[in-house]
Amino acid sequence: MAVSPQARFLDRHTPPHIVTLTMMAGLASLSMNIFLPSLPGMARYFDAPYATLQLSVALYLALSAVLQVLIGPLSDRFGRRRVMLVALALFLLATLGTLVAPSADISLVCRMAQAVVAAGTVLGRAVVRDMFEDARAASMLGYVTMGMSLMPMIGPAVGGLLDQAYGWQANFACLLGLGAAVSALVYFDQGETADIRQVSLTAQFRLYPQLLVSPVFWGYCLAATFTSGCYYAFLGGAPFVGAEVFGLTASQLGLFFLLMALGYTGGNFLSGRFSARMGIMRMVIAGTGLTTVGLTLLLVLALMGLSNVTVFFGLLMTVGIGNGLCLPNANAGILSVKPEIAGTASGLSSAIAIGGGAALAALAGAVLHPGSSQLPLVLMMLGSSLASNLAVLWLARRP
Repeated sequence: MAVSPQARFLDRHTPPHIVTLTMMAGLASLSMNIFLPSLPGMARYFDAPYATLQLSVALYLALSAVLQVLIGPLSDRFGRRRVMLVALALFLLATLGTLVAPSADISLVCRMAQAVVAAGTVLGRAVVRDMFEDARAASMLGYVTMGMSLMPMIGPAVGGLLDQAYGWQANFACLLGLGAAVSALVYFDQGETADIRQVSLTAQFRLYPQLLVSPVFWGYCLAATFTSGCYYAFLGGAPFVGAEVFGLTASQLGLFFLLMALGYTGGNFLSGRFSARMGIMRMVIAGTGLTTVGLTLLLVLALMGLSNVTVFFGLLMTVGIGNGLCLPNANAGILSVKPEIAGTASGLSSAIAIGGGAALAALAGAVLHPGSSQLPLVLMMLGSSLASNLAVLWLARRP
C-alpha cells in the first residue's frame, strides 16, 4: 500500500524529501566511480599491477550484489530508515580504512567494504515504490535518478582533478566527508515509509520464490541487468582504453566520463517526463534499442579505423541515454510484481544486475592488456546490449 507522498524537509516523521533520496542513491553511485581516474596512480603507489587495482571495481560490485540480497529483506523487516543509517555508519568506517591502508590487498578489502553504501540505491527505489504506484513510480524514479546522476556525472572529473592536485587519497577523503553529510541528512529527514512486516528474516527469505517464479520479474530484471551491464563493462575497461589507447591523463579521462553521465541524465529526464504517459514497456524498449544502435555504429566505425577518442566517448553517450530510459522503468516493473515486498524485490534485482556487472567489469579488465585496442570492450558492451533486447522481446510477447 503506497503511503501519502507528503514530505517535509528535515522532518524525520514524514517520508524523505527528494533531495534526501537523491543524495542517498548519489553517494552510492559516486563511491563506485570517483576514483576511476586514479587507478593507474594507485597501482604505482602500491607497486602493484594495474589488474590488481582494477579488481576494486569488480570486487566492489560483487559484494554489492551479495549485500543487496540481504538489504532488501532487512528493510522490509526493520524499516528503510534504520537499515540506511547502519549502512552509512559502516561505509564511513570502510572509507577511513581506504585512506590508511598500507598495501594494495588491504586497500581492496576496505574498498569492498565500501559496497555497503549500495543500500542507498536499493532503499531509495523501495521508498519511491512505498510512496507511488507503477507508472507514477517510474516517473518519480526517473527524476530521482536524474538528480542522483549529477554526482557520478561530475565524480570522475572531480576525481581526476583531485588526483592530479593532491593524489589519489583525496578522492577517498572526499567520500568520507560526503558520507558524513549524507548520514546527517538521512538521520534528520528520512521518515519511515515501509509497512514493517513483523515476521522473521527466515520468513522474509521464503518470499524470494514468489519473485523467482514470476516471468514479469525476470523479464524486467534481465532487461535491467544487461542494459546496465554495458555501463559496468565501461567502468571496468574505459580507464584502460582512455589511458593506454588514447593517451589521456587522469583529469582528461575524468572529463570524457562526463559524456556518458550527461547521456544518463538526459535519459532519466525523459523517463521522468514521459513514463507516466507512454508506459513503462515502451520506455524500456526505447532504451535498449537506442543503446544497441549506438554501440553498433561505434563497432562499425572502429572496424573501419574511423574511431578516435571523441567518437568513442561521444557515441557511448547513447549507452547513458539508453540506461536512463530503461532502468527507471524496468525497476518500476520489478517493484510492481509484489508491492508489499518492494524492498526484497529491489534488493534481489539489484543483486542480479550488479552481480552481472561485476562479471563484466572483471572480464573487461582481463581482456584488455598492453597492445589492446578498443574493440574487445566495444564487442563486450554490444553483446550485453543485444541480450537486453532479447529479454524485452521475450517479455513483450507475454500476456
